[in-house]
Amino acid sequence: MSSRFRSTTFRAFRNRNYALFFTGQSISRMGMWMQRTAVIWVVYSITHSPFMLGLTLFAEQFPSFLFSALGGIVSDRYDRYQLILLTQLLSMIQAVVLTVVTYTGHDTVWALLVLSAVLGTINAFDVPARQPLVHEMVNEPEDLPNALSLNSSLTNLAKMLGPALAGIVLSEWGAGTCFLINAVSFIAIIICLLLMKLPPRPTPPPRQKVGKELRDGFRYLYETPEIGLPLLMLTLVSLFVLPYRTLLPVFAKVIFQGDATTYGYIMGFIGLGAISGAIFLASLKEGSRLKRILAINTIILGSSLLLFSQVKNLYALLFFGVLIGFGAMAQTTVCNILVQTKSKTEMRGRAMSYQAMAAFGMMPLGGLLIGTVSEHIGAPMSLLLQGVVALVIALAFSRFLWKGRDEPEPGSGR
Repeated sequence: MSSRFRSTTFRAFRNRNYALFFTGQSISRMGMWMQRTAVIWVVYSITHSPFMLGLTLFAEQFPSFLFSALGGIVSDRYDRYQLILLTQLLSMIQAVVLTVVTYTGHDTVWALLVLSAVLGTINAFDVPARQPLVHEMVNEPEDLPNALSLNSSLTNLAKMLGPALAGIVLSEWGAGTCFLINAVSFIAIIICLLLMKLPPRPTPPPRQKVGKELRDGFRYLYETPEIGLPLLMLTLVSLFVLPYRTLLPVFAKVIFQGDATTYGYIMGFIGLGAISGAIFLASLKEGSRLKRILAINTIILGSSLLLFSQVKNLYALLFFGVLIGFGAMAQTTVCNILVQTKSKTEMRGRAMSYQAMAAFGMMPLGGLLIGTVSEHIGAPMSLLLQGVVALVIALAFSRFLWKGRDEPEPGSGR
């Protein structure tokens, strides 16, 4: 690995606080994806229903949609560092309860759904605080896009390795061990957070009524199309396209007659594509046209879903899975970078909460929709339709995505 590549791709690591945060998160997110994979596999093994897979996704992510706007206001009002410490502790407690429930034989579908909803509620307050806190961890403004891209690399590395490891652990030791590993993994991020030394928090703006702050946030999106349009696109993609994951257990267990290991491989190769895309973004020079990259990746995502849905060879499936991961990665990552670099400081928490609403609100609804459609027309045809929709969305937003440069919004500094 050349020194130039290291200095470009990993330049955000020269910030001590960010390096600590990345280290703790790299362990914690791995455990989180092991837990998510195990929950989905257990639910499908019990019910054999694509609809229940969609309901599981709905249970975890829809509470985030309901409470994310409130989470954004809390993030703008209070100390984000303290808030994240609290959410990580609560997430660890949720994982411990899930572990106990499983080992004691009380892991019914409804118990898993309720605990998933608890996690979704915690995430509604975690995500709007976690992303803006990166601004306080990075000393040099020019390192911020790289730090945000590395965050996506971290998430996608966890998506690649977590499900693959979960497949092995599920086959050898069962779901309870996956949940236990996740509970222990939170110790790493809590320790790293305690080791951080952040600058004093700027004085927050005067508090207003919650309703007015919400209205101000939505008005800001409407008046700032460079933020509002990417969020609208993310909303549509999250509703109709990204819930493709709902159908992956069907491909693993029914279409390819596999087991938990097969499912882990599919998820792992999709994660491999995602982390490749995230590293690609992290390596971009300042001033790169992110909107055009988003357009190209949406086309890659749609085309790959079309091909993935029709192949009959597992190796070909895994290859297209890599392309799906590469294309899907840009949807949230580019939107995240655009929102964080273009939004005003006093609006950043709310802007991030609206991004969380776009993803966490639409994906669970999309999971229910795709699961229901799949019950009637089958998983391959459902996935094919999702690929078509992705291409239509890319065409609908083509004028915005291919026009102009990605200039920062005035007043969007640290």
